[in-house]
Amino acid sequence: MFFKKKPLTQTSTNLTLDHDRIPKHVAIIMDGNGRWAKQQGLPRVAGHQRGMEVVKDITKAASDLGVQALTLYAFSTENWKRPANEVGFLMKLPGRFFDTFVPELNENNVKVQVMGYIDQLPADTQRAVNDAIAQTAQNTGMVLNFALNYGGRAEIITGVQQLAQKVVAGELEASEIDETQITNSLMTAPLGELADPDLLIRTSGEQRLSNFMLWQLAYAEFVFIEQHWPAVTPAVFEQALITYQMRDRRFGGIKENNSDVK
Repeated sequence: MFFKKKPLTQTSTNLTLDHDRIPKHVAIIMDGNGRWAKQQGLPRVAGHQRGMEVVKDITKAASDLGVQALTLYAFSTENWKRPANEVGFLMKLPGRFFDTFVPELNENNVKVQVMGYIDQLPADTQRAVNDAIAQTAQNTGMVLNFALNYGGRAEIITGVQQLAQKVVAGELEASEIDETQITNSLMTAPLGELADPDLLIRTSGEQRLSNFMLWQLAYAEFVFIEQHWPAVTPAVFEQALITYQMRDRRFGGIKENNSDVK
């Protein structure tokens, strides 16, 4: 996978985005659609509609910057508890989104993947999702990975059950179950070496995981931003990447500099 090298991007903070250190996998909890709509005096569904347009903007920005995988938390297993009219609107969004955006995804060489319990979604939603996956399957650029009807705990339970079935069938020894086996049993397995995000962004000022990628985010950097998702722009996204680049990722170890060496 190759990306054109771009000049450093200047921001209002006088810091620059280093295009040689772009996180390979960025995950986003897109929070605040309803709160944004309320601030605008609009119904909650208007926030979701605007949020869909922001997904398009951030997808193109991430692809242009060289992000290799972008995972978006679109609908959780807990979101079914919301009012029926809002859930119904959310279930129609994938069809509207992909109908208008798949041509642009193909132009930008972006491949769609979806993780979650897709078989539990309405038939029209399933069809829209599967069509988008099929129509972008040959693209070799960034992976746009939607978490749709997804929950981190449920994902782990399903993965562990699959491993247990292999043990019962004599295909796997219990002692052989390790981090690699568990990683390969999760819904991010198709992402291969990109399965674990480098960076998690959550919008709307909230600072919790909300049952999102509980295994995969073990060593991710977290950036929480105040803007509600419908107010996020490519510039805001770039600033989150700059914040990520200011972090010292040690993965549980330490990094020695010359002054530490005795």
